Amino acid sequence: MGTEALDSTPPPRVSMVMPVHNGARWLADAIESVLTQEFTDFELILVDDASRDASPAIMADAATRDARVRILRLDTNVGLPAALNHGFAAARGSLHSWTSDDNLLRPQMLARLVATLDAHPHADIVHADFMLIDDAGRELGRSRVGPVERLLYGNNIGACFLYRARVTEALGGYDPALFGVEDYDFWLRAAQRFAFVTLHEDLYVYRKHGGSLTSRRSDQIQALTAEIVERALPGTLPARSRSEILLGLALRSQRRWRFDLVGRALRAHPAPVIARLPALARWSLVVARNRLLG
Repeated sequence: MGTEALDSTPPPRVSMVMPVHNGARWLADAIESVLTQEFTDFELILVDDASRDASPAIMADAATRDARVRILRLDTNVGLPAALNHGFAAARGSLHSWTSDDNLLRPQMLARLVATLDAHPHADIVHADFMLIDDAGRELGRSRVGPVERLLYGNNIGACFLYRARVTEALGGYDPALFGVEDYDFWLRAAQRFAFVTLHEDLYVYRKHGGSLTSRRSDQIQALTAEIVERALPGTLPARSRSEILLGLALRSQRRWRFDLVGRALRAHPAPVIARLPALARWSLVVARNRLLG
């Protein structure tokens, strides 16, 4: 593992981490969207997670052109959450964020997120709306995030965020065992200790494509999601809310019958389960069809 030597300049306000593993297809555009931010007091830490394509050359070119770019090279592929932890361990900024090698920041993203945290000194995390696009760059629609009070019902924090370094320190970073839901787990843990601000502005572009993590590992991600949400349910949560959340987790599973979750929902409070019996019947047929189709 290697990293560029730090200079003696003052630390930047923002540390942006970008894990990269064989992401050459869209990497140059992703990097450029960071380097052309209206807010300029940042460092971009590119974590080369043992790439074997043209990614290292693209990253090296960016570092040559812009002194704010730092490259951290990993000799073996450790996966997204561990790569993020490596990046933030090297971060010098008092504000943290991260992005993917296939997504884009709007030019005003950092400026708006920094200004929002500055205007809310008692908050630690800000998150904002974003646009979904396909692999050809066609817009699929805007994703509206929040509120954090509904976080147990689904990961509504989204892909555009900024948080104070003390959040990283207090939570110990991302859980490497939760590859695919590491961000949702991070937010669930953060919500128990820190205040969020929701900003309804389109500040980020999230690319949905067949090679994305969520497309390739959807079954495992759904199982892990159920695990971390159940673990985060507070003992003081009303029984009806617990039932609704557990039932929602079951209905998201597209290839596996989660009657265990349905049963726990029924025991917590039967009314939501009874009210959604038609939805449960349709869900059971969808799972059966998907399993038959392989």
